[in-house]
Amino acid sequence: MAVAVGRGFLLQPCSYSSSPIFQTKIYKPTSGSATAFRSTSSPRRYSQVAVQAQQRPTWLPGLDPPPYLDGSLAGDYGFDPLGLGENPESLKWYVQAELVHARFAMAGVAGILFTDLLRVTGISNLPVWYEAGAVKFDFASTTTLIVVQFFLMGFAETKRYMDFISPGSQAKEGSFFGLEDALAGLEPGYPGGPLLNPLGLAKDIKNAHEWKLKEIKNGRLAMIAMLGIFVQAYVTHAGPIDNLVEHLSNPWHKTIIQTLATSSS
Repeated sequence: MAVAVGRGFLLQPCSYSSSPIFQTKIYKPTSGSATAFRSTSSPRRYSQVAVQAQQRPTWLPGLDPPPYLDGSLAGDYGFDPLGLGENPESLKWYVQAELVHARFAMAGVAGILFTDLLRVTGISNLPVWYEAGAVKFDFASTTTLIVVQFFLMGFAETKRYMDFISPGSQAKEGSFFGLEDALAGLEPGYPGGPLLNPLGLAKDIKNAHEWKLKEIKNGRLAMIAMLGIFVQAYVTHAGPIDNLVEHLSNPWHKTIIQTLATSSS
């Protein structure tokens, strides 16, 4: 890459020989009539300055990302070893699917840790999280809860899918019982309004790259945390707070290595 030096001069790199004295070529300026000269007699060492465009970070340093992942998506680090996003329409759907799973994971991790903390400290008599589904509640039967959950989640997912295939259609007047302003969608996958965006964050969602990046990073971390909580519950048959308390009671001998060794024996 050429580097401009002074006014109108162009410094180009030359090939270095094995001699300790570097050669520098200074060429005639692109405009004007200055005489070009070449100096090889000076004992001074010259260093070449190279200006290179900064490459965007990738999940594996030095790896060239696929062409369809151009860095425009939030959290795009060129990770697609199976080539699932080669189809542009499929890529759009996978982006929305990851966003939804990330949000569910963040809510799940927060809920599990909070209820587990209440249970361990004795503040509330709650079951461990993986047994919560078997609990019989007094205010409603299990069948009623399942039906209500299917209806509410089915309705929300249907609205989300309709907004995906026809962006902006769910914000039209009369599409949600007159509550469109309270759930004003900003763009597919990013609903807004006073109910879903009470703090008014990222009102200009088209340019909210930093907020999108923070959300997807925390969401990916939460998905990994959920996987860890699943495996932890299967191996130890205890909640995450219980495991943390046990580890802190004897940090050098209550680790994942001892736990796996005990469970396999």
